[in-house]
Amino acid sequence: MVAKVSAFLSHATGNPTAVSQYALLEALTGDQTQVEVMRQAFEERLNTIYPLVTALPGFKLDTKPQGAFYLFPDVAGALELTGIATTGELVNQLLNEAHVSLVDGNAFGVDHHIRISYATDLASLKKAVSRIADFLAAHTK
Repeated sequence: MVAKVSAFLSHATGNPTAVSQYALLEALTGDQTQVEVMRQAFEERLNTIYPLVTALPGFKLDTKPQGAFYLFPDVAGALELTGIATTGELVNQLLNEAHVSLVDGNAFGVDHHIRISYATDLASLKKAVSRIADFLAAHTK
C-alpha cells in the first residue's frame, strides 16, 4: 500500500500542472511583443550600467555580458584600495553603509567577484552604482 501511495504522490506532485503546461504553450506560441520589449529594456540597462561599473575604482570586467541580467566584476582591486579583507565583508559593508544589495561571488565558487543584478529599473541601478562609487571614495586608503 505504501508503494502505491508513493507512486501516486510522485505523479501528483512531481509533474507540471495543467495550468503550467498551458502557460508554457502560450509562452512558446503566443504573441512575442513583450519579449522584445523586455529584451530591449535589459539591453538598455546593460549598456547604461556597464560603463559605470567598469569606471568604479578597483572593479574589473573582462567582457560585456551577451545574454545575462547581471554583471560579475572582479573586485580584488577595490578590496586592495579599501583595505577590506574579503568580498563577503565588502558586500556586507555596501549593504549596511551604502544600502546596496549585492551577492558575494563566493556563493558561485568565485573569490574576489561580486554579482550585480540589473533586473530592476534604470533609475535604481544608476543610484546603486553612484552609492558604490561614494562608498569606495569614502573608504579608499
